[in-house]
Amino acid sequence: MNKYREAIAVRYSELAEKSCCLSCGGAINHSSPQPGEICVDLGSGRGNDVIRMAEAAGEQGFAYGIDISGGMLTKAQKTADRLGVKNVKFLKGELEKLPLDTEKADLIISNCTINHATDKQLVWNEIYRILKKGGRFVVSDIYASETVPKEYANDPQAIAECWAGSVTKDIYLEQLKNAGFKEITILEESDPYEKGKIKVSSFTILGQKPPACCCGNTR
Repeated sequence: MNKYREAIAVRYSELAEKSCCLSCGGAINHSSPQPGEICVDLGSGRGNDVIRMAEAAGEQGFAYGIDISGGMLTKAQKTADRLGVKNVKFLKGELEKLPLDTEKADLIISNCTINHATDKQLVWNEIYRILKKGGRFVVSDIYASETVPKEYANDPQAIAECWAGSVTKDIYLEQLKNAGFKEITILEESDPYEKGKIKVSSFTILGQKPPACCCGNTR
């Protein structure tokens, strides 16, 4: 684990038992999980959204939570056990190499997590890989108004605070396109606010992996 991931894992393990808010958005509120769907939460934290998706997906569906923080994973499993939710599984894994099979998920959500990743293009490639054809994602995240200064971009603590790892909006959308997502809908977007020496914004986006066509070509 590199120094950035280690800082993030430590920070969120420490927050696992605290009551503070951990994310910048509410992707779950726009995701509409359906009965029978396979759902995934990237950066699942305490597991609350995973449990909500599992309950919506029902006995024929399933929900996975993926996180790098051992403390969060432990907390999430305890909550699921206490509530008697069986159709969930919490996995330790990195966003750049998701521990799920290709074309596994109908729905992927994430809240303020992708900005932490060192290689964001690889993360979006992985999201595209594990989505079924026609599957969708709803992601809340942060983008920067300009390139993050090196003094912050190289600071593991600032990255762990959910802003110093961000890229500009143009780069963010270009990475989605490069991964294979053709149409992106911005569901919510904040006004810019100050962080360090720059301004950042939060937004929630919706996208879909192209459905299969008769010729078998999805791109």
